[in-house]
Amino acid sequence: MSTSPSASKSWIKPALIAVFVAGVAAAGYLSLNDKQSAPDVTFHGIHGEKITSASLRGKVVMVNFWATSCTTCVAEMPDMVDTYNKYKGQGLEFVAVAMKYDPANYVLNFAETRQLPFKVALDVTGEAAKAYGDVALTPTTFVLDKQGKILKRYVGKPEVAELHKLLETAIAG
Repeated sequence: MSTSPSASKSWIKPALIAVFVAGVAAAGYLSLNDKQSAPDVTFHGIHGEKITSASLRGKVVMVNFWATSCTTCVAEMPDMVDTYNKYKGQGLEFVAVAMKYDPANYVLNFAETRQLPFKVALDVTGEAAKAYGDVALTPTTFVLDKQGKILKRYVGKPEVAELHKLLETAIAG
């Protein structure tokens, strides 16, 4: 019984396709696991303090871009306060960054009347929002690991249980 040359080579094309698909899948997996570093920025706190990226290293950090005129931002703030209070003892740091169009006196009044327990900063030039990928929609929240790598970007209000699970994993890691 003889086989034709084309029949004995019929496996080559499917094998090449399988290798190609596996290569694309591996590249995709590696790119998703290759976390991007957060930009090296200096935030300017509402009380005149400077908050540098270097001062945040070694901690899990949430950077929340928000505005006093953003109804979703205002609505999510109690959850952000609760999240910070729940995890601050485990090393969580939180920086609420007001957008450049938000008047400083509105931000200061909001932070004081609601007794925000975390760092609140003003992005008066828009440089921080630009450095974080041209943030334009609020709220936008970044979760950073202890090495300053971006673990997740939330646009809109995060689902609290998912956020807490991510924070617990990052704090333990």
